[in-house]
Amino acid sequence: MRFAKNRLRAAASAAVAVAMGAAALTALPATASAAGDGLSVQYRTSATGATADQSEPWFKVKNTGTTTVQLANVKIRYYFRADSAGASYRFACSWAVKGCANVTGTFGTLANPTATADRYLEIGFTSGAGTLAPGTDTGDMQLRFYQSTWQSLNQSDDYSFGASQTSYADWSKVTAQLSNTTLWGQAPAGNDPTNPPTDPPTDPPATGATLFDDFNYSAYNDPKISAHGWSVRSTSGGPGVSGATWAPENVTFATTSGNSVMNLETSTAGTGESTKQTEVVTNARKFKNGTYAARVKFNDAPRYGPDGDHLVQTFFTINDLTAPMADDYSEYDFEYLPNGGWGETSDILYTTSWETYQADPWVAVNQHTEGRQSYDGWHDLVLTIDNSSIKYYIDGQLFGTHDSAYLPERPMSINFNQWLIDLAGQTSTTARAYDEQVDYVLHVKDQVLTPAQVAAKVTAYRSAGTTFEDTVPSS
Repeated sequence: MRFAKNRLRAAASAAVAVAMGAAALTALPATASAAGDGLSVQYRTSATGATADQSEPWFKVKNTGTTTVQLANVKIRYYFRADSAGASYRFACSWAVKGCANVTGTFGTLANPTATADRYLEIGFTSGAGTLAPGTDTGDMQLRFYQSTWQSLNQSDDYSFGASQTSYADWSKVTAQLSNTTLWGQAPAGNDPTNPPTDPPTDPPATGATLFDDFNYSAYNDPKISAHGWSVRSTSGGPGVSGATWAPENVTFATTSGNSVMNLETSTAGTGESTKQTEVVTNARKFKNGTYAARVKFNDAPRYGPDGDHLVQTFFTINDLTAPMADDYSEYDFEYLPNGGWGETSDILYTTSWETYQADPWVAVNQHTEGRQSYDGWHDLVLTIDNSSIKYYIDGQLFGTHDSAYLPERPMSINFNQWLIDLAGQTSTTARAYDEQVDYVLHVKDQVLTPAQVAAKVTAYRSAGTTFEDTVPSS
């Protein structure tokens, strides 16, 4: 994991919007289910191409009536034409103001297929989504669906798709029902939008190649660590200050709130020779597309001694740089700097997707997102990589989306480390030590999970008493 204050953002490929020539129709609300009921739907797309790896319809549902609406009674439908008769689709929620855990997606087949629609995606809500008061809306719902085979799909012949809809506006080519009465939009001819879905729910499958580790170990030299595919680093080399060593004995394990937690300690007395850094890494590079998640505790202050060092606390995936500027290099980082560094003067969290770099002279080709605030404490970190983008989530909220230009070409390892950029932040020779804690790590191969689905999967492992599983095949 390498970073410098002169990071350069690579020029990303610009998305080409394909004009479909379809303007939004004026939607006339249907007869209300009760006096005062009314709904409208705004739509936009973040995948404008005629073909795409996944369709990305985003919605806002507004209560245009005079009575409060229970969202659990609301259904909206997006109509499309399947790419083949046997095609199957999966739904995912990237982010929603109401919470992705409260948004559902189910597919159905139309009774009367048309040239532009034979399927639909029905969006619903759980009781946890709450209510909509008159005049309010759901806020952003960033949704997507894709073929279960991850083959590209054709959007150009989809009834509800609008390539030019890159900002929210009323869109009558989706329908909205309240308690089985249509209040908004126009379905494809001959199709009643109140018919129930015909396909099963499309949550990601419970099975799939997975790495889960609860870090239930006794010490850094516990034989189970290597048996489970991890190395606790003791070899020399970067990153970090010149003369520093990597100290495996400073990786320890303890029980906190009933969970085993791994602690990485980095200590220094203001010289390279006194600096001891820590890193834990998978031996195998076998992780590529899919979902990565970890619960990590960042710490702003040292456990003892004076504060101020330019510290980096991390969770990341990486492979090796085979040559300067090699285009098959990949790295995806969560990096927290509690005291600044790389030209920053205070707390900052970076998420960074790397294409390549060279060390001398320094050239960086990456895309990054920053949060300039304290992230002291426990945080749920989720990274998803599919065939179109890289997304970073913190505590269930979308933090950054990076472009397809930075997708990985080769498998990677999974890493945690804590190290010092330099000794300029705190020049004292008084000893001090900093901690980074890790509760668990999860990787699900080739499946994009929402943060809520990650939490559910981890809960299921713990409820079953499973502290470790690795079914991810070697690459």
